Amino acid sequence: MNKVITISRQFASGGREIGEKVAKVFDIPYYDNELITQAAKASGFAESIFERAEEKATNSLLYSIAMGMNAYNSQEFGFLGYNNMSLDDRIFIAQSDIIRKVAKEGPCVIIGRCADYILRDKPNVVNIFVHAGMDFRIQRATTKYGLAVEKAAENIMKRDKRRANYHNYHSDEKWGSINNYDLAIKTDFGGIDHAVQCIKSFLEINS
Repeated sequence: MNKVITISRQFASGGREIGEKVAKVFDIPYYDNELITQAAKASGFAESIFERAEEKATNSLLYSIAMGMNAYNSQEFGFLGYNNMSLDDRIFIAQSDIIRKVAKEGPCVIIGRCADYILRDKPNVVNIFVHAGMDFRIQRATTKYGLAVEKAAENIMKRDKRRANYHNYHSDEKWGSINNYDLAIKTDFGGIDHAVQCIKSFLEINS
């Protein structure tokens, strides 16, 4: 198997667990929080700044305004250099560089962080979207992440909105749009292990 696999996912749909298991099946590297660590080391920014980047993307309009404040020179209307970009744009660029680096090194699984868009021009990339019904996600959110049952649905929707806003700002694609993925899989239809097996079969057929 010679593919780089990117996994975008709804919150509490099991995408991270699926990614870990797929990486083990094919014995390839798995990248999630490791991307933050590597990007922080390369850029000199604290890891906490990378961790908070997606959390800021609560309101798409306000987020776009805030992120674009330093993007253009008000006098020359030209794109400014790296040092004059907004902090979040610099963070995204640093993270993008690491994603391209690990993808260049060989087959791997990359979770989230707009990897599907960042690697859009690279061959041998398979983009997967993991989703599930709300009942399934509430059950996972309360048992695995400790969210209160009465507020689980609200928290799930908020986290999905942040992911969508973050992705939509940094790309020209809409998060969750089926046209952006090679495979979409619904985890409450068969469960996590069944999803892993489906992905394995899909990748082997297309290897």
